[in-house]
Amino acid sequence: MTEKLQKLVIVMPCYNEEEVLPQTFKVIGALLKKLIKAKKVSPQSKVCFINDGSKDKTWELIQKAVVKEKIFSGISLSRNFGHQKAIVAGMYDIDADLYVTIDADLQDDCSVIEQMLEKIKEGCEIVYGVRDSRDTDTWFKKYSALAFYKLMKLLGVNIVYNHADFRMMTRRAVNTLKSFPERNLFLRAMMPLVGYKYDKVYYDRKARPAGETKYPLMKMMGFAWSGISSFSIVPLRLVTFMGFFICFLSVCFLCYIIYRWSVRGTIVGWASLVTIITIFSGVQLMSLGIIGEYLAKVFVEVKNRPLYIVDEKIGFDN
Repeated sequence: MTEKLQKLVIVMPCYNEEEVLPQTFKVIGALLKKLIKAKKVSPQSKVCFINDGSKDKTWELIQKAVVKEKIFSGISLSRNFGHQKAIVAGMYDIDADLYVTIDADLQDDCSVIEQMLEKIKEGCEIVYGVRDSRDTDTWFKKYSALAFYKLMKLLGVNIVYNHADFRMMTRRAVNTLKSFPERNLFLRAMMPLVGYKYDKVYYDRKARPAGETKYPLMKMMGFAWSGISSFSIVPLRLVTFMGFFICFLSVCFLCYIIYRWSVRGTIVGWASLVTIITIFSGVQLMSLGIIGEYLAKVFVEVKNRPLYIVDEKIGFDN
């Protein structure tokens, strides 16, 4: 008996990608056809483009591509839900044996998907695409990214070094991920929590062939903080330790004031006093801000709103 071929779905989130999509259709379409022809995946395999509330012609281009190629399909979300939720929309709303998540900008080397399939055959449930180098990054982006991964490790968050959201998962792994109820998604840290046997494939990240990055500096910093506050309670503990430290300094300063008063009969150093009050006020406000961030996440989780809302689906048999 011949081994049953597994259905593969390549999930590609898209947000304002009209400039790069024509080239993406050619590259990813040719790859999937090659895999089907080589009988490495089922002929029912698909590439699914997730339109995450794009304001340009992204969805229009996806619709035209689906009409031309039966291997393409598309899901349009009702608004912009964010990159992470667009990824899970593709995995949760499509039935398949294997899932690959990869960005539509062609910076990740999709040719290593073939290597990922080999790892799955060896018994892996998750295969991570890991960058071999960061030669295409600017100096700032390169070292800020490396600092982010080291900081996450320091804060106790289990994360795969130099891995973004390019990975292959089995249906079992995706179903397990579905059991995670949180609304604040940070998939890079959630995947290690799934467990199961995993492996890595390495590739060189390419320069973006067209269009502009959808993650400028401020958005990258927000994404990094979201990951930290969603998976680590260390910042809250630092606030506690900071409180004890400030109390200790306050006692020391009080002792200093009593000493100066007993020796000279007067208290001097108003400038230093104002400086200390200002510093402590800043620390208090920062601490309240950190606590507020965590409370805001609890607020979002308690509401239990849907992760995404599908507006339209095309290129599916049912």
